[in-house]
Amino acid sequence: MNYYLIAPAKPFHETDNMLTYASELPLKNGQIVEIPLGKQTTIGIVVKNTTKPDFPTKPIARVLYDQPLPKQILKALTWLADYYRCPMSAVVQAILPRGITKKRRTTKSESKEHSIAVENPLNIAQKRAIKEILASSANTTLLHGITGSGKTNIYIELAKQTIANNQSVILLVPEIALTSQLVQNFESHFQNVILLHSEQTEAVRHHLWEKALLATEPQIIIGPRSALFAPVANLGLIIIDEAHEPSYHQDQNPKYSALRLAAIMSKTILGSATPLVSDYYICKQHNAIVELKELAIKSDKTTKISVIDLKNRPDFTRSHILSNQLISGIQSSLDQHQQSMVFHNRRGTAPLTICNHCGWQALCDNCFLPLILHADKYEMRCHTCGRKYPVPTACPQCNNTTIHHKGFGTKLIEEELHRLFPNANIARFDADTNSDQQLNKIYDEVHAGNYDIIVGTQMIAKGFDFPKISTLGVVQADAGLSLPDYSSEERTYQLITQVIGRANRGHQNSNIFIQSFQPNHPIISYATTSDYVSFYKYLLQKRKQSALPPYSFLLKLSMTYKTEKSTIQNIQKLNKKIIQFAQKQQLQQVSITPPMPAFHEHTNAGFTWQIVIKAKSRKDILAIFDQLDKNPHLHFDFDPITLL
Repeated sequence: MNYYLIAPAKPFHETDNMLTYASELPLKNGQIVEIPLGKQTTIGIVVKNTTKPDFPTKPIARVLYDQPLPKQILKALTWLADYYRCPMSAVVQAILPRGITKKRRTTKSESKEHSIAVENPLNIAQKRAIKEILASSANTTLLHGITGSGKTNIYIELAKQTIANNQSVILLVPEIALTSQLVQNFESHFQNVILLHSEQTEAVRHHLWEKALLATEPQIIIGPRSALFAPVANLGLIIIDEAHEPSYHQDQNPKYSALRLAAIMSKTILGSATPLVSDYYICKQHNAIVELKELAIKSDKTTKISVIDLKNRPDFTRSHILSNQLISGIQSSLDQHQQSMVFHNRRGTAPLTICNHCGWQALCDNCFLPLILHADKYEMRCHTCGRKYPVPTACPQCNNTTIHHKGFGTKLIEEELHRLFPNANIARFDADTNSDQQLNKIYDEVHAGNYDIIVGTQMIAKGFDFPKISTLGVVQADAGLSLPDYSSEERTYQLITQVIGRANRGHQNSNIFIQSFQPNHPIISYATTSDYVSFYKYLLQKRKQSALPPYSFLLKLSMTYKTEKSTIQNIQKLNKKIIQFAQKQQLQQVSITPPMPAFHEHTNAGFTWQIVIKAKSRKDILAIFDQLDKNPHLHFDFDPITLL
């Protein structure tokens, strides 16, 4: 009889991660099995063999696959559970596809029409970058290339060399819907491409996962962060495109950073024009940064960037949203049959609805957050929980009819552009866009110039190449700077730089108009001049003064109770316990903030307060966490990318 430690997909005890089972057949580490657990059965992963225990064991019910999961998946399983202190059952659920025990119909493999690969000869800078990456002994290399520097061609060349060594490649993208262009490039160069994403049905995802597991040839896996768990054998390279994107951080159990996990699993390339300050700092310490500072295709086209003060109202005589300069630029592009792009990272029509008489504000009954007006549907929506409400015609508190909708989103901008340019063909791309009109569905039409003006949120700033854009406007560049969070300046810099990159690729002579209430803010200056080095030094100094990443590790603890009194009492007890433990263990390099209300303090779930712990050593963070009493009211987040 053989005995194995198995990680079940269902939680069974808050302190245990594995159970011992018996099997007459010898099994391999990584095999997927079905096991009895209580009165039910569940699936599990064989982690390792063990000796016969001194207690009775249940037998394994059946083996689902003879082919075991590859070693990097087993490594991810144990590392995630330990590093992020999450239940191993949650990791197993993330690793395995849903419905793995279901019997599936045999599906015919779809024959894809592969477009002819367009070979773009590598320039000197790209060849040098590839040589440096291949020569680097670092496990993680940061490819810091300006927008339009040809990072995709470098990815393709590195993938070709990896495949030639009989190794597989995983390419992570922030969101599949926003990266169709990158996917098309890879599919034109490689035959064995497997695309994994959440819009696929359970059956399709299961079939593709199984295809990756049983493949005998090296594969190219493309997908969002969950594609890391594709069970490809002999994984040789992980490429993370747009590595600065927050979507690479999962905020539900198991909470993890795909960037950190990738570095544990295989050799990793982080590609970005605006890398996270922490990543740049760490890679710089290890001499693992490869710079690309020139456009892939040399061009004599010029780009003029103008910063417009939103407080200077004489510049806004034709529209209260769009400056006269931006309007003139759009008209010039229309006259020359070129395209314009208008960016604002807020959807809807108006983000604030108030009564001017008594100050009442329209809030969601569930989230207690401001409702957003959607004038096209004539309804109010909560962008957090999705609830819809009728538009108030009178104040429910004072019955006054002085209801005002303040601020603006992409829908109001679209209306304003229709008023100013009635004959223009305008397309809006945000989370409210109909599925058949989303950018990834009609990208070819936009690319061909069938739309005169493009309006949208951050989804239009990510990776797309629009060669006909000659005018670009950022409606309120400093909108994110007001958020009380340590990452707000970094995120603002990234968004502005990325959206500028849509019109600064050398295709056209272009004019870019940056509207801001804070035109002299350092972040606005660094972004408009593409000065990453100055931005990095500026933010690094601020982080050092405040003991924030990369100079510390963070743990955010949140408590939620139905009443504010209960929340405050319990989080104060927690805070006292943490301080006493830190003093007893003489943890000198640990900082514990006083309990404070969360950014979204009051929701339908109750009141939430939080404590933030900073430590120079992750070991100290884990020591504090391990001695906490876990209860359903306590929520935790290691290495949070935001403290809101």
